Amino acid sequence: MTLIKPLRLITLTFLYFVTVLTMLVYTSDQEIFFDWTVSYAQRAPLGVNKQVIVINDQLPGPLLNVTTDNVVHINIHNDMTDPFLTTWLNGVQLRSSWQDGVQGTNCPILPGHNWTYHFQVKDQIGSLFYFPSLHFKKAAGGFGAIRVNNCAVIPIPFPLPYQDFDVLIGDWYNTDYQVMRTSLDVGNGLPMPDAILINGLGPNEATFDFQPGYISLTIPFWFPWSYTTQDDEYDSLDIHVGQSYSVLVTAKNDTNGTSYPMIASSRFTENILFGLGVIRYPDSVAYPLGTISPGPTPFSYTYFMLQAQSIRRNLTVGASWANPQGSYHYGQINISRTLILKNGVIFDGHRLRYTINGVSFIQQDTPLKLADYFRLSDVFEPNIMFDTPNDNVLLVLGTSVVDAMYHDYVHVVFQNPLQEIQTWHLDGYNFFVVGMGFGTWDESKKESYNLFDAVSRSTIQVYPLAWTAILVKLDNQGMWNLRSQNAENWYLGQELYIRVKGIGQDDPSTIPIQDEARIPENVIKCGNTTSL
Repeated sequence: MTLIKPLRLITLTFLYFVTVLTMLVYTSDQEIFFDWTVSYAQRAPLGVNKQVIVINDQLPGPLLNVTTDNVVHINIHNDMTDPFLTTWLNGVQLRSSWQDGVQGTNCPILPGHNWTYHFQVKDQIGSLFYFPSLHFKKAAGGFGAIRVNNCAVIPIPFPLPYQDFDVLIGDWYNTDYQVMRTSLDVGNGLPMPDAILINGLGPNEATFDFQPGYISLTIPFWFPWSYTTQDDEYDSLDIHVGQSYSVLVTAKNDTNGTSYPMIASSRFTENILFGLGVIRYPDSVAYPLGTISPGPTPFSYTYFMLQAQSIRRNLTVGASWANPQGSYHYGQINISRTLILKNGVIFDGHRLRYTINGVSFIQQDTPLKLADYFRLSDVFEPNIMFDTPNDNVLLVLGTSVVDAMYHDYVHVVFQNPLQEIQTWHLDGYNFFVVGMGFGTWDESKKESYNLFDAVSRSTIQVYPLAWTAILVKLDNQGMWNLRSQNAENWYLGQELYIRVKGIGQDDPSTIPIQDEARIPENVIKCGNTTSL
């Protein structure tokens, strides 16, 4: 998985956020409580002292170790001098966007205050992560791993491995995040990062102690929610911004005293950056010997697209539920609506901004979720964005909210006309990645779709001058954020919200509780809702 990603073009080819090497089994249906204090601290992972964001004085923050069906309570105390919000990648499949933790759904936790998130972990297993969603703070830290374990009654399709590790990988700047944000505000782009960190540490500082022969399988990975087929092996993975993988790794039986590098390298950048960790065995030397490989070759988008298409679901077993994954025939559901989303750019005076179908998103002082609940008509106007790109329409600044109906089955095509990789994420949902290819999408491309065993995930890459198609069932009511995971693009307008409404539920305050949880009793109000 990725976690911090201010750079637009970097792609890591081993692990980009969390890698879980074992799957432990815990009991579910229990409440779990966490108490976190967010504060500033000084750290120097590259030898340059910098103000970072720590949680309980940790960088990365504490592991959120939970099990499917757990009810989680996380009380966050903001000891910083700035507002703070945390979001949970994939929305942790939250059944309520009240807990999503992005600027369009929640008011921030003010300095000196605290707020408690309440959510239930549903229908998922695997590796996720959390990070601060406000004002570029994720470039300073505040992130951590989430490990979602399967229920004891749901068997895993392989022998239980011996160990597990959480691996968080992201680019790092020695520059303060506030300076970086100001640079974007005045029209400058971001430079190359100074380095890639593994678990918040510099080269060769993150170590992983293996036991010879104990992890006995080289079955590939699983995504949150789904196991993949077990007939392929990979020695590297193309992992993009915001993505997560869980993999099984075979430890060597005879190491001859050797330690091995874990390498995260950038792709398609002028200078290749490396994040280096160390895999050690009981008799290993401290550090790997010899030169470090830059990663797999060839460095081609075709190579990596073929790898992505080779990853398929294992239909014979369940993941977080007892039924085999093949029991859900997603390819046989009638499509209710098609959205073709084309990313682009717009100049706002002196500053470059990013767009979706010609609209660059403007944040409001009042979260859209609160404005929707209190029926405030002056915060956003729904459906200002077209379902398909129209190059004849003037590019605009606006607050894009797409209205959709509960239980609609939506076909979304991400069209990328630019010479850089794009990565897109949808909160609150997983979707089926049914197709990708180079060129411009048209109806004929449906003939190549995988409507049988496509993987399900919540973050997907779109290669340069290419397209990616997904199918998603809108079975989660609320106001959900769809955004670029490239931090610069997200900060400068490349996002929208999907408002999923039930039939006859024009008044959000009357939504049945079985469909979406009611407004929290501890909700923070701000903007135009402060006095309501």
